[in-house]
Amino acid sequence: MPKSDNIDQLFLKIALKNDESAFQILFLEFFSSLCVFAHRYIESWEACEDIVQDTFFKIWKNRKDIDVNTSGRNFLITCVRNNCIDYLRRKDLEALWQQKEALSHPAFVSEDVYSTRELEEMLNASLLRLPENIRYVFEQNRFEGKTYMEIATEQNISVKTVEAYMTKALKQLRVDLKDFLPLMLLFL
Repeated sequence: MPKSDNIDQLFLKIALKNDESAFQILFLEFFSSLCVFAHRYIESWEACEDIVQDTFFKIWKNRKDIDVNTSGRNFLITCVRNNCIDYLRRKDLEALWQQKEALSHPAFVSEDVYSTRELEEMLNASLLRLPENIRYVFEQNRFEGKTYMEIATEQNISVKTVEAYMTKALKQLRVDLKDFLPLMLLFL
């Protein structure tokens, strides 16, 4: 391995002279050892190689702005460590997101699957618990396809009243059928 002074000289050549051969020497000299270092944080060798390669890519891309306050070796180690930590944070966020998605959209197990008839029965039972005027407005809109204006004219009530009835009906159905709402939307 090059001495610390040589590493610092390589960084200067890269930053000041856009020296590709100096960058290549730095890459070839440290790639393997930085992958081993990254493996302290991350189990996957492929991920370690990607992280180290990405670190070198960022160094080359930002070569004009690099300010190496410590030794070049410490700079490389710090960059790889920070990229490993960022990678682990992203993985944790992805796992949390997937867990949240799984909870919000649970996979149906065979005994959890309901037939269309069973879903219709649950919907009808919930509708029967609604006051008659609210149920009528809901059924006319959702099952008969009538507009709020048509229902208001037919029932001799205002459109605002129809809207209020629909809001109450949907609120109650959401409560009664909260576990089955995604399936119900398929059938309505």
